[in-house]
Amino acid sequence: HLDSLAGQIMSLFVIAIAAGEAAVGLAIIIVVFRGKIATNVDQINLLKW
Repeated sequence: HLDSLAGQIMSLFVIAIAAGEAAVGLAIIIVVFRGKIATNVDQINLLKW
């Protein structure tokens, strides 16, 4: 597939799918840790008083 246009298109398609999966995974991680960090900050603020 190295010499044909179809192979190049297929490789670009695979790279695009992998980038999309990485973006979704990163978004899930950010959403999960955003909630945990907020609660930890609230607990730290309570320790100041």
